[in-house]
Amino acid sequence: MTTPPPEHAATVHDQDAGMRLVHLLRAVTVELDRMGERFAAAHALHPTDVRALICLLDAARTGTPATPGTLGTHLGLNSAGTTAVVDRLERLGHVRRERDTRDRRRVLLKVDESAVTLGWSFFGPLIQEIVALMGRYDTTEQATIERFLSDVHKAVTQG
Repeated sequence: MTTPPPEHAATVHDQDAGMRLVHLLRAVTVELDRMGERFAAAHALHPTDVRALICLLDAARTGTPATPGTLGTHLGLNSAGTTAVVDRLERLGHVRRERDTRDRRRVLLKVDESAVTLGWSFFGPLIQEIVALMGRYDTTEQATIERFLSDVHKAVTQG
């Protein structure tokens, strides 16, 4: 475990570009978490349900089959916890279980279009604003931003 820097070093660290980015990323993460909590509360969802929907939407976007097992792994849940999440989302009409047409023993999880619509109604304005913000940067800057965020994501998921 690393020792935090001395208190007087905080101002020195805040002048470092890397530390400023760390603080900005932390601030963005906190605000996105708060936004997710408000969404969950407004729609009778547990925060884990929201994370599950995001995982399932990401799987659909990349063409990756989503099973209860893969969802549980992504969420860090055991089988019973995963079943409880899927049951809640299914009862609310956000997710449905379908048999895999190639392997009838396997169950696939699909996000219902109503959940997508619900998510866009809440997060859509922010998504549109972020996409518009990217228009302020040229393609080289956009590639740098994307590479940086991808590298940060790798650092977080490997840590």
